[in-house]
Amino acid sequence: MPRPKTDAARPDAGSILKEARKLLAPRLAEPSRRTFLGSLTLGGVAMLSGCSLNDGDQVERALAAISRFNDRVQGWIFDPDALAPTYPAAMITRPFPFNAFYGIDEAPAVDEAGYALEVSGLVADKRGWRLGELRALPQVEQITRHICVEGWSAIGRWGGVRFSDFLKRVGADTGAGYIGFKCADDYYTSIDMATALHPQTLLALTYDGRVLPREYGFPMKLRMPTKLGYKNPKHIRALFVTNSNPGGYWEDQGYNWFGGS
Repeated sequence: MPRPKTDAARPDAGSILKEARKLLAPRLAEPSRRTFLGSLTLGGVAMLSGCSLNDGDQVERALAAISRFNDRVQGWIFDPDALAPTYPAAMITRPFPFNAFYGIDEAPAVDEAGYALEVSGLVADKRGWRLGELRALPQVEQITRHICVEGWSAIGRWGGVRFSDFLKRVGADTGAGYIGFKCADDYYTSIDMATALHPQTLLALTYDGRVLPREYGFPMKLRMPTKLGYKNPKHIRALFVTNSNPGGYWEDQGYNWFGGS
């Protein structure tokens, strides 16, 4: 039988509140949310989570519950018609930073000749898409800011297929809740349908006017200026439409799932 925790071993109230505010923080631009975060108390954390916060396990459950609450709030306030800022070419960050959970030399080397994007789930057309077919679709470009959860940002120029157009072309059920992505480097993530249909969400095939380089996600990445960087998967090999939340590589380790920038 485990011994009861001493006062010294109990979670510190200040650290609990700090973590709670961090989980609720991604969209601080709204004044009402700033006021809410500033006034959040330990009792408020317990109320939001339904946990009494007497031990570490309860703290973990509390913070997970707050993160889910944050997801719901961000989904509710997300405006599918609001555009992220765009920038002139002179403001592009050169070189654009490489960022992954491995070194640049370990980035996947995907064979273009054998590549076909897998499409599955709640879609009418489940055939694979080769890069030549994707490049033949109408293309758009954007110069937008990539925002990393680690605190840095960079501006880049991305080109490709508007994701909403692609989803319509394959007959995706746009009333479904989620779209999941599997990548060549075993990364995976998922997004909400409203973000998938946002006009700035791209299946990016180029960077700065040339074929998407290996270090930036060849053969394709999902570019979403409305999301933090970890929600923008690279080296995509498969996507699927579903009504069950598929989670994500970092999200399953405690990162906020919605990941709005």
